Amino acid sequence: MRLFDFLSLMDPTVTPEQTKIHLATWNGEENPLDVFLGGTFDDWQRSQTRRNFERRFVVALISLPGLNRWMYAGVYESHGSVWDEVRQYNVYDLRERVACSEFVGRLVVGFPRPGRQSYLNAESWADGILVGEIFPKRLTIGEFPGFKAVDLAKSELDIIVAQNLESWRTALSSVAGVYLISDTTTGKLYVGSATGEGGIWARWCQYAFSGHGGNVELVAILAAEGSARANTFRYSVLEIADTHASHNDIIGRESHWKKVLLTRDHGWNSN
Repeated sequence: MRLFDFLSLMDPTVTPEQTKIHLATWNGEENPLDVFLGGTFDDWQRSQTRRNFERRFVVALISLPGLNRWMYAGVYESHGSVWDEVRQYNVYDLRERVACSEFVGRLVVGFPRPGRQSYLNAESWADGILVGEIFPKRLTIGEFPGFKAVDLAKSELDIIVAQNLESWRTALSSVAGVYLISDTTTGKLYVGSATGEGGIWARWCQYAFSGHGGNVELVAILAAEGSARANTFRYSVLEIADTHASHNDIIGRESHWKKVLLTRDHGWNSN
């Protein structure tokens, strides 16, 4: 089913001829998915360096990991814009169409982006924007699920750290241990460890800030392929220990996991 056929079931006034499509992607500074999960996507989208929303409606789609996957972020009605002299932006008065809000953060569409274009006249592309899947619940970051259930994308880790989410900070800062970074592009693994004050939380904050956490192997990957490469990493916990456990004990457990998971021979660990 085409996205606009789906939207017409909720609000027949939303037609391709009156709509601009906003393909929200990494802009070199911010990931719009992070912005959405952080609850500030509406404000983020309103500020435009050019007059990009000169139609009645805007349909926002946010880039997701994977090929040609976009999350539906809502339909907005434009009520004009004003020029912000200080920030040098057009600030649009965009009001979400409530009738089309039920599937925000739940609906995923398939659409091959035409080059680097981010603002499209919908009637030219409507036939190629197809409904792919619908999640039962809106995409969000919940409370800390327990150490055995931790499996975070880099974008999720960034939000947890940026928002200093209490349940995650409390749990991860209370333990030392051994963690795993999974490279979803190659399937390679990296085993690391965290000891001392701040535990795993302090260590993972470093990954959120830099992407590589100072690890020689990961520094090399990002240097060769660009900082955005870190967005393909996922983070999980292999085992936990008391933050007062000796450094040597934790390093011993780290070495055990490297051996078991073959990360020295087939992964990203070099030592």
